[in-house]
Amino acid sequence: MILEVRVDNCQVFSKSIELSLKADMRNKKLAYNVASNKNFNILKSVCLYGPNNVGKTCLINAIRFIRRVMLNKRPVGINTNLFTKNKICKLGMTFMYNEQVFNFDFHYNSDKEEFLYEKFSECVKDKYGNEKEIIYLEKDPANKRIFAQNNTDLEAVLGVVGKDNIAIYLIDTEKFPQLNTISKILQSFASKIDILDMNKIPWAKTIEVMKSKSAKKKKIVEFIRHADIDLEDFKYNRDFLHHIGLKFHGDKSAIQEEVLKHSPNFMDQLCLVSTHNGVQVPSAFFDSTGTKKIIALASHIIDAIEEGKVLVIDELDSSLHYSLTRAIVALFNNELNKNGQLIFSTHDISLLDCKALFRKEQIWFMRRTDEQIDVYPLSIFTAQKNGTRDTTDIIEHYKKGVYGALPRPDLIEALLEVEK
Repeated sequence: MILEVRVDNCQVFSKSIELSLKADMRNKKLAYNVASNKNFNILKSVCLYGPNNVGKTCLINAIRFIRRVMLNKRPVGINTNLFTKNKICKLGMTFMYNEQVFNFDFHYNSDKEEFLYEKFSECVKDKYGNEKEIIYLEKDPANKRIFAQNNTDLEAVLGVVGKDNIAIYLIDTEKFPQLNTISKILQSFASKIDILDMNKIPWAKTIEVMKSKSAKKKKIVEFIRHADIDLEDFKYNRDFLHHIGLKFHGDKSAIQEEVLKHSPNFMDQLCLVSTHNGVQVPSAFFDSTGTKKIIALASHIIDAIEEGKVLVIDELDSSLHYSLTRAIVALFNNELNKNGQLIFSTHDISLLDCKALFRKEQIWFMRRTDEQIDVYPLSIFTAQKNGTRDTTDIIEHYKKGVYGALPRPDLIEALLEVEK
Protein backbone atom coordinates (compact mmCIF):
# COMPACT_ATOMS: atom_id res chain seq x y z
CA MET A 1 0.00 0.00 0.00
CA ILE A 2 1.11 3.56 -0.68
CA LEU A 3 1.60 5.91 2.27
CA GLU A 4 2.84 8.99 0.42
CA VAL A 5 3.59 10.30 -3.08
CA ARG A 6 6.07 13.18 -3.48
CA VAL A 7 6.33 15.34 -6.61
CA ASP A 8 8.49 18.41 -7.27
CA ASN A 9 9.02 20.30 -10.56
CA CYS A 10 7.23 17.67 -12.65
CA GLN A 11 4.68 18.49 -15.37
CA VAL A 12 2.22 21.07 -13.91
CA PHE A 13 3.82 20.97 -10.45
CA SER A 14 6.45 23.70 -10.20
CA LYS A 15 6.89 23.29 -6.44
CA SER A 16 6.88 20.38 -4.05
CA ILE A 17 3.55 18.66 -3.30
CA GLU A 18 2.71 15.59 -1.20
CA LEU A 19 -0.25 13.26 -1.40
CA SER A 20 -0.50 11.46 1.95
CA LEU A 21 -2.44 8.26 2.58
CA LYS A 22 -1.60 8.18 6.26
CA ALA A 23 -4.64 8.00 8.54
CA ASP A 24 -5.05 10.26 11.55
CA MET A 25 -6.24 7.84 14.21
CA ARG A 26 -7.06 10.57 16.67
CA ASN A 27 -10.41 10.35 14.91
CA LYS A 28 -11.88 6.85 15.37
CA LYS A 29 -14.81 7.35 13.00
CA LEU A 30 -15.02 4.99 9.99
CA ALA A 31 -12.12 2.93 11.33
CA TYR A 32 -12.77 0.26 8.67
CA ASN A 33 -11.47 2.75 6.08
CA VAL A 34 -8.00 2.27 7.56
CA ALA A 35 -5.59 -0.65 7.29
CA SER A 36 -3.37 -0.89 10.39
CA ASN A 37 -0.07 -2.72 10.32
CA LYS A 38 3.15 -2.41 12.35
CA ASN A 39 1.96 0.81 14.01
CA PHE A 40 1.26 2.35 10.59
CA ASN A 41 -2.30 3.38 9.72
CA ILE A 42 -2.94 3.57 5.97
CA LEU A 43 -6.04 4.83 4.17
CA LYS A 44 -7.69 2.23 1.95
CA SER A 45 -8.90 4.85 -0.50
CA VAL A 46 -8.29 8.47 -1.48
CA CYS A 47 -10.12 10.66 -4.00
CA LEU A 48 -8.89 13.75 -5.87
CA TYR A 49 -11.19 16.67 -6.70
CA GLY A 50 -10.55 19.77 -8.73
CA PRO A 51 -11.42 21.68 -11.91
CA ASN A 52 -10.41 20.41 -15.33
CA ASN A 53 -6.78 21.00 -16.34
CA VAL A 54 -5.58 21.46 -12.77
CA GLY A 55 -3.23 18.45 -12.55
CA LYS A 56 -5.22 15.42 -11.36
CA THR A 57 -4.02 13.34 -14.31
CA CYS A 58 -0.49 14.69 -13.84
CA LEU A 59 -0.46 13.44 -10.25
CA ILE A 60 -1.57 10.01 -11.44
CA ASN A 61 1.13 10.17 -14.12
CA ALA A 62 3.69 10.86 -11.39
CA ILE A 63 2.74 7.54 -9.78
CA ARG A 64 3.11 5.94 -13.21
CA PHE A 65 6.60 7.45 -13.62
CA ILE A 66 7.74 6.18 -10.22
CA ARG A 67 6.35 2.74 -11.03
CA ARG A 68 8.27 2.62 -14.33
CA VAL A 69 11.56 3.47 -12.63
CA MET A 70 10.94 0.83 -9.95
CA LEU A 71 10.35 -1.75 -12.70
CA ASN A 72 13.59 -0.85 -14.49
CA LYS A 73 11.72 0.59 -17.46
CA ARG A 74 12.76 3.63 -19.46
CA PRO A 75 11.33 6.74 -17.75
CA VAL A 76 9.17 7.79 -20.69
CA GLY A 77 7.16 10.96 -20.16
CA ILE A 78 8.96 12.37 -17.11
CA ASN A 79 9.07 16.06 -17.95
CA THR A 80 9.86 19.07 -15.80
CA ASN A 81 7.46 21.96 -15.35
CA LEU A 82 7.38 23.95 -18.61
CA PHE A 83 7.43 27.32 -16.87
CA THR A 84 10.65 26.87 -14.91
CA LYS A 85 14.22 26.73 -16.12
CA ASN A 86 14.95 23.90 -13.72
CA LYS A 87 15.30 20.61 -15.63
CA ILE A 88 15.36 18.31 -12.61
CA CYS A 89 12.24 16.38 -11.54
CA LYS A 90 12.12 15.10 -7.99
CA LEU A 91 9.86 12.11 -7.37
CA GLY A 92 9.40 9.80 -4.41
CA MET A 93 7.10 7.31 -2.75
CA THR A 94 6.66 5.79 0.71
CA PHE A 95 5.08 2.34 0.60
CA MET A 96 4.42 -0.76 2.67
CA TYR A 97 5.74 -4.07 1.41
CA ASN A 98 5.65 -7.32 3.41
CA GLU A 99 4.76 -5.39 6.59
CA GLN A 100 7.76 -3.06 6.20
CA VAL A 101 7.61 0.59 5.19
CA PHE A 102 10.16 1.90 2.67
CA ASN A 103 11.02 5.25 1.09
CA PHE A 104 12.24 5.52 -2.49
CA ASP A 105 13.27 8.89 -3.97
CA PHE A 106 15.11 9.94 -7.11
CA HIS A 107 15.97 13.11 -9.06
CA TYR A 108 15.88 12.95 -12.84
CA ASN A 109 17.29 15.42 -15.38
CA SER A 110 14.78 15.26 -18.23
CA ASP A 111 17.08 17.15 -20.63
CA LYS A 112 20.09 14.89 -20.24
CA GLU A 113 18.00 11.80 -19.29
CA GLU A 114 20.16 11.23 -16.22
CA PHE A 115 19.45 10.16 -12.66
CA LEU A 116 21.24 12.62 -10.41
CA TYR A 117 20.12 11.37 -7.01
CA GLU A 118 18.55 8.30 -5.45
CA LYS A 119 17.81 7.06 -1.96
CA PHE A 120 16.26 3.90 -0.56
CA SER A 121 15.47 3.67 3.13
CA GLU A 122 13.19 2.00 5.66
CA CYS A 123 10.84 3.83 8.00
CA VAL A 124 10.45 2.21 11.42
CA LYS A 125 7.90 3.32 13.97
CA ASP A 126 7.83 2.34 17.65
CA LYS A 127 4.70 1.77 19.71
CA TYR A 128 4.72 5.43 20.76
CA GLY A 129 4.52 6.62 17.15
CA ASN A 130 8.11 7.83 16.92
CA GLU A 131 9.55 7.33 13.42
CA LYS A 132 13.12 6.49 12.55
CA GLU A 133 14.66 6.34 9.06
CA ILE A 134 17.23 3.65 8.30
CA ILE A 135 19.10 4.53 5.09
CA TYR A 136 20.25 1.52 3.06
CA LEU A 137 21.42 3.34 -0.04
CA GLU A 138 21.98 6.97 -1.00
CA LYS A 139 23.71 8.29 -4.08
CA ASP A 140 24.14 12.06 -4.10
CA PRO A 141 27.30 13.00 -6.06
CA ALA A 142 26.42 16.71 -6.14
CA ASN A 143 26.72 16.87 -2.35
CA LYS A 144 29.54 14.32 -2.24
CA ARG A 145 27.41 11.83 -0.34
CA ILE A 146 27.67 8.19 -1.39
CA PHE A 147 26.34 5.79 1.21
CA ALA A 148 25.68 2.05 1.31
CA GLN A 149 24.97 0.64 4.74
CA ASN A 150 27.97 -1.32 6.07
CA ASN A 151 29.46 -1.81 2.58
CA THR A 152 32.46 0.33 1.61
CA ASP A 153 33.03 -1.74 -1.58
CA LEU A 154 29.55 -0.85 -2.80
CA GLU A 155 30.11 2.80 -1.93
CA ALA A 156 33.21 2.80 -4.14
CA VAL A 157 31.24 1.38 -7.07
CA LEU A 158 28.38 3.83 -6.56
CA GLY A 159 30.84 6.69 -6.88
CA VAL A 160 31.77 5.77 -10.47
CA VAL A 161 28.63 4.16 -11.86
CA GLY A 162 26.76 5.84 -14.73
CA LYS A 163 23.65 8.01 -14.56
CA ASP A 164 21.43 6.52 -17.27
CA ASN A 165 19.53 4.46 -14.68
CA ILE A 166 19.24 4.09 -10.92
CA ALA A 167 22.23 2.30 -9.40
CA ILE A 168 20.51 -0.97 -8.49
CA TYR A 169 19.97 -1.66 -12.20
CA LEU A 170 23.49 -0.69 -13.27
CA ILE A 171 25.49 -2.79 -10.82
CA ASP A 172 25.85 -6.57 -10.77
CA THR A 173 23.56 -7.49 -7.88
CA GLU A 174 25.12 -10.95 -7.52
CA LYS A 175 28.20 -9.28 -6.05
CA PHE A 176 26.09 -7.04 -3.82
CA PRO A 177 23.16 -8.98 -2.29
CA GLN A 178 21.95 -5.78 -0.62
CA LEU A 179 21.17 -4.29 -4.04
CA ASN A 180 19.47 -7.50 -5.08
CA THR A 181 17.15 -7.23 -2.06
CA ILE A 182 16.31 -3.60 -2.85
CA SER A 183 15.64 -4.49 -6.48
CA LYS A 184 13.23 -7.27 -5.51
CA ILE A 185 11.37 -5.00 -3.10
CA LEU A 186 10.95 -2.24 -5.69
CA GLN A 187 9.94 -4.53 -8.53
CA SER A 188 7.60 -6.65 -6.42
CA PHE A 189 5.79 -3.62 -5.04
CA ALA A 190 5.63 -1.80 -8.40
CA SER A 191 4.07 -4.90 -9.98
CA LYS A 192 1.19 -4.45 -7.52
CA ILE A 193 0.38 -0.94 -8.77
CA ASP A 194 -2.36 -1.03 -11.42
CA ILE A 195 -3.02 2.30 -13.21
CA LEU A 196 -6.11 2.80 -15.38
CA ASP A 197 -7.63 5.55 -17.47
CA MET A 198 -11.42 5.12 -17.48
CA ASN A 199 -11.59 6.43 -21.05
CA LYS A 200 -9.47 3.57 -22.38
CA ILE A 201 -9.60 0.60 -20.01
CA PRO A 202 -8.03 -2.49 -21.60
CA TRP A 203 -10.21 -5.60 -21.78
CA ALA A 204 -7.17 -7.88 -21.67
CA LYS A 205 -7.29 -8.77 -17.95
CA THR A 206 -11.01 -9.58 -17.97
CA ILE A 207 -10.62 -11.63 -21.16
CA GLU A 208 -7.69 -13.55 -19.65
CA VAL A 209 -9.67 -14.52 -16.56
CA MET A 210 -12.87 -15.30 -18.49
CA LYS A 211 -10.92 -17.71 -20.74
CA SER A 212 -9.59 -19.57 -17.68
CA LYS A 213 -11.22 -22.02 -15.30
CA SER A 214 -10.20 -20.14 -12.15
CA ALA A 215 -12.48 -19.29 -9.23
CA LYS A 216 -11.90 -15.63 -10.05
CA LYS A 217 -13.92 -16.10 -13.24
CA LYS A 218 -17.12 -16.66 -11.25
CA LYS A 219 -16.37 -13.63 -9.06
CA ILE A 220 -16.05 -11.40 -12.12
CA VAL A 221 -19.40 -12.60 -13.46
CA GLU A 222 -21.05 -12.02 -10.07
CA PHE A 223 -19.45 -8.57 -9.80
CA ILE A 224 -20.84 -7.59 -13.21
CA ARG A 225 -24.29 -9.01 -12.48
CA HIS A 226 -24.47 -7.32 -9.06
CA ALA A 227 -23.54 -3.97 -10.60
CA ASP A 228 -27.32 -3.68 -11.12
CA ILE A 229 -27.26 -3.54 -14.91
CA ASP A 230 -29.63 -5.27 -17.32
CA LEU A 231 -27.57 -8.40 -17.77
CA GLU A 232 -28.50 -11.99 -16.88
CA ASP A 233 -25.19 -13.70 -17.62
CA PHE A 234 -21.74 -13.01 -18.98
CA LYS A 235 -19.23 -15.48 -20.43
CA TYR A 236 -16.41 -16.09 -22.85
CA ASN A 237 -17.84 -18.20 -25.68
CA ARG A 238 -15.32 -19.42 -28.27
CA ASP A 239 -18.09 -20.69 -30.54
CA PHE A 240 -19.97 -17.42 -30.64
CA LEU A 241 -18.18 -16.20 -33.77
CA HIS A 242 -19.56 -19.19 -35.65
CA HIS A 243 -23.00 -18.41 -34.28
CA ILE A 244 -22.75 -14.83 -35.58
CA GLY A 245 -21.55 -16.14 -38.95
CA LEU A 246 -24.48 -18.50 -39.32
CA LYS A 247 -26.99 -15.87 -38.21
CA PHE A 248 -25.79 -12.94 -40.32
CA HIS A 249 -23.87 -14.53 -43.16
CA GLY A 250 -25.18 -18.07 -43.44
CA ASP A 251 -21.63 -19.31 -43.81
CA LYS A 252 -19.06 -20.06 -41.08
CA SER A 253 -16.11 -19.32 -43.32
CA ALA A 254 -17.41 -15.82 -44.00
CA ILE A 255 -17.18 -14.73 -40.37
CA GLN A 256 -13.83 -16.51 -39.95
CA GLU A 257 -12.39 -14.72 -42.97
CA GLU A 258 -13.68 -11.34 -41.74
CA VAL A 259 -12.38 -11.84 -38.20
CA LEU A 260 -8.91 -12.78 -39.39
CA LYS A 261 -8.49 -9.18 -40.55
CA HIS A 262 -8.54 -8.04 -36.92
CA SER A 263 -6.14 -8.49 -33.99
CA PRO A 264 -6.42 -11.52 -31.66
CA ASN A 265 -7.53 -9.16 -28.88
CA PHE A 266 -10.43 -7.92 -31.02
CA MET A 267 -11.48 -11.51 -31.73
CA ASP A 268 -11.36 -12.23 -28.00
CA GLN A 269 -13.58 -9.21 -27.37
CA LEU A 270 -16.16 -10.60 -29.81
CA CYS A 271 -16.22 -13.80 -27.74
CA LEU A 272 -17.30 -11.94 -24.60
CA VAL A 273 -21.03 -12.58 -24.60
CA SER A 274 -23.77 -10.92 -22.54
CA THR A 275 -27.16 -12.50 -22.03
CA HIS A 276 -30.18 -10.18 -22.07
CA ASN A 277 -33.73 -11.59 -21.85
CA GLY A 278 -32.36 -15.03 -22.66
CA VAL A 279 -30.58 -13.84 -25.82
CA GLN A 280 -26.79 -13.97 -26.17
CA VAL A 281 -25.22 -10.89 -27.79
CA PRO A 282 -21.64 -9.70 -28.31
CA SER A 283 -20.94 -7.31 -25.44
CA ALA A 284 -18.55 -5.19 -27.53
CA PHE A 285 -21.37 -4.20 -29.90
CA PHE A 286 -24.52 -4.43 -27.81
CA ASP A 287 -23.72 -3.20 -24.31
CA SER A 288 -23.53 0.47 -23.33
CA THR A 289 -20.28 2.33 -22.76
CA GLY A 290 -20.83 2.21 -19.00
CA THR A 291 -21.51 -1.54 -19.00
CA LYS A 292 -18.39 -2.20 -21.08
CA LYS A 293 -16.35 -0.15 -18.60
CA ILE A 294 -17.75 -2.20 -15.71
CA ILE A 295 -16.81 -5.41 -17.55
CA ALA A 296 -13.26 -4.18 -18.16
CA LEU A 297 -12.93 -2.79 -14.62
CA ALA A 298 -14.25 -5.86 -12.79
CA SER A 299 -11.08 -7.97 -13.02
CA HIS A 300 -8.87 -5.06 -11.89
CA ILE A 301 -11.03 -4.40 -8.82
CA ILE A 302 -11.20 -8.06 -7.78
CA ASP A 303 -7.44 -8.38 -8.30
CA ALA A 304 -6.77 -5.35 -6.11
CA ILE A 305 -8.97 -6.63 -3.27
CA GLU A 306 -7.81 -10.25 -3.35
CA GLU A 307 -4.11 -9.73 -4.06
CA GLY A 308 -3.56 -6.52 -2.08
CA LYS A 309 -2.85 -4.27 -5.06
CA VAL A 310 -2.95 -0.50 -5.43
CA LEU A 311 -5.56 0.44 -8.04
CA VAL A 312 -5.09 3.97 -9.44
CA ILE A 313 -7.92 5.23 -11.67
CA ASP A 314 -8.21 8.50 -13.57
CA GLU A 315 -11.85 9.74 -13.76
CA LEU A 316 -13.48 6.80 -11.93
CA ASP A 317 -16.96 8.24 -12.44
CA SER A 318 -16.67 8.41 -16.25
CA SER A 319 -19.83 6.80 -17.72
CA LEU A 320 -20.71 5.14 -14.39
CA HIS A 321 -23.85 5.85 -12.38
CA TYR A 322 -23.04 7.64 -9.13
CA SER A 323 -24.45 4.77 -7.03
CA LEU A 324 -22.05 2.32 -8.69
CA THR A 325 -19.07 4.62 -8.17
CA ARG A 326 -20.05 4.89 -4.53
CA ALA A 327 -20.38 1.10 -4.25
CA ILE A 328 -16.87 0.61 -5.64
CA VAL A 329 -15.41 3.03 -3.07
CA ALA A 330 -17.39 1.33 -0.28
CA LEU A 331 -15.98 -2.03 -1.42
CA PHE A 332 -12.42 -0.83 -0.82
CA ASN A 333 -13.33 0.82 2.48
CA ASN A 334 -15.02 -2.36 3.71
CA GLU A 335 -13.58 -4.28 6.68
CA LEU A 336 -13.29 -7.40 4.46
CA ASN A 337 -10.68 -5.59 2.37
CA LYS A 338 -7.37 -5.99 4.18
CA ASN A 339 -4.70 -4.71 1.77
CA GLY A 340 -6.34 -3.43 -1.44
CA GLN A 341 -6.06 0.32 -2.02
CA LEU A 342 -7.87 2.72 -4.35
CA ILE A 343 -6.58 6.11 -5.50
CA PHE A 344 -8.77 7.94 -7.98
CA SER A 345 -9.72 11.28 -9.48
CA THR A 346 -13.35 12.26 -9.90
CA HIS A 347 -15.85 15.06 -10.49
CA ASP A 348 -18.67 13.17 -8.74
CA ILE A 349 -19.58 15.43 -5.82
CA SER A 350 -22.05 12.84 -4.47
CA LEU A 351 -18.99 11.08 -3.02
CA LEU A 352 -18.24 14.06 -0.77
CA ASP A 353 -19.70 12.26 2.23
CA CYS A 354 -17.94 12.24 5.58
CA LYS A 355 -20.97 10.80 7.37
CA ALA A 356 -20.93 7.32 5.84
CA LEU A 357 -18.25 6.99 3.12
CA PHE A 358 -15.02 8.89 3.74
CA ARG A 359 -12.85 10.12 6.57
CA LYS A 360 -11.84 13.76 6.10
CA GLU A 361 -8.22 12.89 5.26
CA GLN A 362 -9.42 10.66 2.38
CA ILE A 363 -10.75 13.62 0.38
CA TRP A 364 -8.16 15.75 -1.41
CA PHE A 365 -8.57 18.94 -3.42
CA MET A 366 -6.43 20.46 -6.16
CA ARG A 367 -6.47 24.10 -7.25
CA ARG A 368 -4.39 26.32 -9.48
CA THR A 369 -2.91 29.56 -8.16
CA ASP A 370 -0.72 32.14 -9.89
CA GLU A 371 2.40 30.40 -8.64
CA GLN A 372 1.62 26.73 -8.32
CA ILE A 373 -0.84 23.84 -8.12
CA ASP A 374 -1.95 23.31 -4.52
CA VAL A 375 -2.86 19.83 -3.27
CA TYR A 376 -4.50 19.62 0.14
CA PRO A 377 -6.85 17.36 2.15
CA LEU A 378 -10.28 18.20 3.54
CA SER A 379 -8.85 17.52 7.02
CA ILE A 380 -7.12 20.92 7.08
CA PHE A 381 -10.59 22.48 7.33
CA THR A 382 -11.63 22.16 10.95
CA ALA A 383 -14.61 23.03 13.11
CA GLN A 384 -12.63 25.95 14.52
CA LYS A 385 -11.61 27.32 11.11
CA ASN A 386 -14.84 27.16 9.11
CA GLY A 387 -17.23 24.85 10.88
CA THR A 388 -16.33 21.69 8.98
CA ARG A 389 -17.15 18.63 11.07
CA ASP A 390 -17.73 14.97 10.21
CA THR A 391 -21.45 15.74 10.25
CA THR A 392 -21.15 18.77 7.95
CA ASP A 393 -22.85 18.78 4.53
CA ILE A 394 -19.57 18.70 2.60
CA ILE A 395 -21.31 18.91 -0.78
CA GLU A 396 -22.99 22.21 0.05
CA HIS A 397 -19.77 23.65 1.45
CA TYR A 398 -17.90 22.60 -1.71
CA LYS A 399 -20.57 24.14 -3.97
CA LYS A 400 -20.21 27.42 -2.09
CA GLY A 401 -16.45 27.39 -2.68
CA VAL A 402 -15.49 26.92 0.97
CA TYR A 403 -12.77 24.42 0.05
CA GLY A 404 -11.65 26.01 -3.21
CA ALA A 405 -10.83 23.63 -6.11
CA LEU A 406 -14.08 24.72 -7.77
CA PRO A 407 -14.33 26.07 -11.32
CA ARG A 408 -16.43 29.19 -11.95
CA PRO A 409 -17.39 28.94 -15.64
CA ASP A 410 -19.24 31.88 -17.12
CA LEU A 411 -19.97 30.65 -20.64
CA ILE A 412 -22.60 33.28 -21.37
CA GLU A 413 -19.82 35.87 -21.41
CA ALA A 414 -18.37 34.12 -24.47
CA LEU A 415 -21.60 34.70 -26.38
CA LEU A 416 -21.85 38.30 -25.21
CA GLU A 417 -18.33 38.94 -26.47
CA VAL A 418 -19.31 37.55 -29.87
CA GLU A 419 -22.30 39.91 -30.03
CA LYS A 420 -20.01 42.89 -29.49
